[in-house]
Amino acid sequence: MTAAGATTAAGPARTTYREALREAMREAMAADDRVLLMGEDVGRYGGAFGVSLGLLDQFGPERVRDTPLSESAFTGAGIGAAMAGLRPIVEIMTVNFSLLALDQILNNAATLLHMSGGQVSVPLVIRMSTGAGRRLAAQHSHSLEGWYAHIPGIRVLAPATLGDARWMLAPALADPDPVVIFEHGSLYNVSGEVEPASGPVDLDTAAVRRSGTDVSLVTHGGSLGKTLQAADRLAEEGVDAEVVDLRTLRPLDDATVMESVRRTHRAVVVDEGWRTAGLSAEVAARITEQAFYDLDAPVARVCGAEVPTPYAAQLEEAALPQPDGIAEAAREAVG
Repeated sequence: MTAAGATTAAGPARTTYREALREAMREAMAADDRVLLMGEDVGRYGGAFGVSLGLLDQFGPERVRDTPLSESAFTGAGIGAAMAGLRPIVEIMTVNFSLLALDQILNNAATLLHMSGGQVSVPLVIRMSTGAGRRLAAQHSHSLEGWYAHIPGIRVLAPATLGDARWMLAPALADPDPVVIFEHGSLYNVSGEVEPASGPVDLDTAAVRRSGTDVSLVTHGGSLGKTLQAADRLAEEGVDAEVVDLRTLRPLDDATVMESVRRTHRAVVVDEGWRTAGLSAEVAARITEQAFYDLDAPVARVCGAEVPTPYAAQLEEAALPQPDGIAEAAREAVG
């Protein structure tokens, strides 16, 4: 294959996050004719972020379906298609629009297996962009992964690397339960190499992206790159930070997080979402519950400011976790 992101005899393929997602969908649709893609502008336009570009030409309008501007309607159609035996991928343009489909996701997709006594499964994948940092202001800069991680009955994924973007979809489609995938909008243009034999991803495990002994930096999604930058700065000062990428937000991989904390004895949780009642609070609480006597300092959190995301670039930057703030929280934890 010669498409961007495809495997080559020479070894790792050069790709972007966007192309890795596209190649994952292309591979899934070629391998299983039950897989279809539906959503706003996914066909002729190629997706709001260009992820599905070219798929309509390859698979046709029956399997790459442009939908009306009604998230509730087309998410409900995806649920019905999954119940009927298909493997739909529903693309919701941005996470704030997914709130219009929350009734379908929460009250139908997440509950049907339970309420049918195990008779009706919903093997549905819902993809959506999330996050700030692109000057889209309060309309399209939400980080609501923690809201969805609160819901029993669904799996919540946050691919932060090219490899996860490429290899998370196949196991997600194989899951008999609904899976929601959050793609951080700042990652679509990120480029690099993906090992052809690195997938599929184990959706039950977090990943240690950088080993360390002094402090555990626990994060996910669009904050991973900033956290790794903070770890590099700390290393220049003699602080050896370990970086844990949660990547699956429901169910959380407690074991990997606790193993890291028991090794470093300190933890900083980094989450672009709001601090109050957010995902960072859940992770911090679990660390306190399960590894309290291994801690040498209180669990710290670096989160988004408690405001609607500003439009002005300097204000948006100030409202989001940044490498300097993450490094400072780690310094304080190390003491």
